[in-house]
Amino acid sequence: MQIGVPLETQAGETRVAATPETVKKLIGQGHQVVIQSGAGVSASLPDAAFEAVGAKIGTAADAYGSELVLKVVAPSESELAQMKPGTVLIGMLNPFNNENIARMAERGITAFALEAAPRTSRAQSLDVLSSQANIAGYKAVLLAAHHYPRFMPMLMTAAGTVKAARVLILGAGVAGLQAIATAKRLGAVIEASDVRPAVKEQIESLGAKFVDVPYETDEERECAEGVGGYARPMPASWMERQAKAVHERAKQSDIVITTALIPGRKAPTLLHEATVAEMKPGSVVIDLAASQGGNCPLTEADQVVVKHGVTIVGLSNLAALVPADASALYARNLLDFLKLTLNAEGFTVNLEDDIVAACLMCRDGQIVRKNG
Repeated sequence: MQIGVPLETQAGETRVAATPETVKKLIGQGHQVVIQSGAGVSASLPDAAFEAVGAKIGTAADAYGSELVLKVVAPSESELAQMKPGTVLIGMLNPFNNENIARMAERGITAFALEAAPRTSRAQSLDVLSSQANIAGYKAVLLAAHHYPRFMPMLMTAAGTVKAARVLILGAGVAGLQAIATAKRLGAVIEASDVRPAVKEQIESLGAKFVDVPYETDEERECAEGVGGYARPMPASWMERQAKAVHERAKQSDIVITTALIPGRKAPTLLHEATVAEMKPGSVVIDLAASQGGNCPLTEADQVVVKHGVTIVGLSNLAALVPADASALYARNLLDFLKLTLNAEGFTVNLEDDIVAACLMCRDGQIVRKNG
């Protein structure tokens, strides 16, 4: 089977969907792999690295004309137009964008969105959301250190003592936990908050203090348990109490990193403008939910702005700022998904497999899964 890996053309996208490591394994299974010239350059993977393991270097038409196309993000209309009906497409296709899925169906594409994989132990090795969020959490702290006008660790110098930065992390999923670990390595004093009570132990094990907002009703407790590893929208009563707790902690913090996302919905507001207005001059906010409206209403997607003396960073694709490792992890995620669908004879769609069934978006001109 011919497998194509095109150059990603979305603005700011530096990742590539395959690496020489994964290409070598696919070729070893008897498949042909076509890499669009320059596809891996931004991830420090020149064409020669792919040629060395047996890949063919071609044009965009060669890559998109393959039977199986591996991508990082959903194709644009012009990219989709280069794909033949019946092509299998695998990538982070945004399963909640029904318009994009409909376009793929109209083109006759068989599309798999890896973000839709179930959050089960069996699917961990192909969990693209976790692999990329892990990188985003790491990079968020480095961005914060870059924009923060002081040191992160406590320093005792001949000129006097410098206090450690106080960091508040809102949301302790994969990105939040990695942010805690990275900030700890840099010597910061860390507090963290999350609606899910189960993460308290994880937060504390990484060296942060848990900001506890008690539950007053069964409804609050039930929502906090979440679904599939994600939080559910919390009742207004709890959100009000959390806002007060966050407000007080944020005023004392030097850096706030927000990471709360709810799949398919606008990101919840965790850091209000009134809170930002009372933060210390020179403080920094890193909003990892910028692509879904932001956890702070002052966030501007893909921009760095200063409001009330606070620097607010709304870069929406932090994983693309660490393209070599982000591509390596993502390519392995793809390879693990292909183990369920690809063999020496070709590509098979086994709907008895819960992972394959969950990721399938459209097939034979029909939308299989629609979100709304």
